Formats: sequence, structure tokens, C-alpha cells
Amino acid sequence: MPEHTPESTPLSREWQAFWLALGFLTRIPMLVRIDYSQALMNRSSVYFPVIGLLLGALYALAYLLMALLWPPVVSLLLVLALHLWLTGAFHEDGLADSVDALGGGYTVADRLRIMKDSRIGTYGTVALVTALALKVALLAEASPVWLALLIAPCVARLTPLLMMRAMHYVSDPGTSKSKPVAEAFSGRRLLVATAFVALACLAMMPWAPMLPILAAISVTLVGLAWGRNLEHNIGGYTGDALGAGVVFTELALLLGLAALA
Repeated sequence: MPEHTPESTPLSREWQAFWLALGFLTRIPMLVRIDYSQALMNRSSVYFPVIGLLLGALYALAYLLMALLWPPVVSLLLVLALHLWLTGAFHEDGLADSVDALGGGYTVADRLRIMKDSRIGTYGTVALVTALALKVALLAEASPVWLALLIAPCVARLTPLLMMRAMHYVSDPGTSKSKPVAEAFSGRRLLVATAFVALACLAMMPWAPMLPILAAISVTLVGLAWGRNLEHNIGGYTGDALGAGVVFTELALLLGLAALA
């Protein structure tokens, strides 16, 4: 259906874009009518950090409640299970597929083919287990834990937006879920998303004064390092690579928070 209906307004289109982003990144049902279009899908990407903050709020609240009954590590593992269920392991799947492709492919065509394969190989399994274990270990060292759970998903979802703006998309547009999100992603909406993440980090400064700096460093380093690796190996980014970028950014930020703690 077209995005612009007679009763459509800029505010209603943004409201639909928010719910479309929620449905794209999570398993949470969309409770509003969506006039789907590729333009609306692209518009929704600006809300990725907002969705990350909402997820983070759920994780932080869940942890605080679970910690009343169980030890911290058990509570963190339960929160991790909640995260994987709510998101359908969306970004973790991208991490496993990306590492499998870069580790097992010798040509660009081979790497892209492996990345589309739904099966997980040795490289992907090792990367996934390591990332999940490291995430729990770093969260256990963060202080306060609830802050790390709250802010990391928000900051991490800015990295894909930077990559989409700076790099070329490489995959089969007929089979990709990410192409409508990435196409014609505007610099103005990237600035809006960046400003939202910056404000969220500034609001958390009473508990973590270095948080804005750590967030900026994490997003920049992962965006540059992971982006350069992708450009060298496949000539751009894919949807799976964007998901891996989210996981890498979360780990980079948690490493910083744990070091300060």
C-alpha cells in the first residue's frame, strides 16, 4: 500500500515508522496499522537506537527484579535468554553468518554465498559462544549493571546506521530484508539518531561520567574497523554484517564500562 494516504500526516508516518522498526528488530507484535512501503521501511531505521533503549529498559528492569531472587550471574543469564527471545537472536545470527563467511570463504562470491546459508559453521559457532560468554562476563563486572543493560543496546544500534550511510550495500536485493532499510538512508536522519544516542548517554552521566566518551569511541572504532574489514573482504556491507556490528559495539562499550568499574 502507498505510504501517503489521504489521512496520512508526517506525525502518523513517523508513528508507523517507529512501529515498523520495532517489528523489524524484535518479535514484539506491531499494534498499529502499517501502510508498508520501501520508503517507510527506510524511514524506520532512524528509530533503531530508540528501540535499543526500550529493549535496554526491559533488560534493566528484568535484571533488577530477578536479582531479588537469584545471584547476579544467574540473573544475567536469564536476561540474556530474554534478549535472545525478544529479538529472535537477530543480531547474533548476523554475527555467526558473517564470521562463517569471512573465515570460510576465499572469494567475494564464496563469502556472500556462505553468509546467506542458514546453517552455522565452526567459525560462527565459536564467535557466537565467545560473544555471549564475554557479554555476560562483562555485564557482571559493570557498575552499575542495570546501566550497562540499559544503554548498551541503544548505543550499539547506532553503528549500523553509520555503516549504511558510509558504505555500499552488497547482496541480492531480491532476498534481503535489509535492502529497503539501507537504501537512500539520509544524513539528516543519521544526525537525529546520533543526537538521540548522545542525549541518552548524557542523561546517564551521574552514574557513568565517561559514558558519552566510551560510546563515541565504541561506535567509531567498530564502525571503522569492522567497516574496513568488510570493504576489503566483500566490498561493502550486508544485513548480517550490520547485525554483527551491533554485537561488536555492545562488547566494545561493555569492555570500557567494565574497565572503569
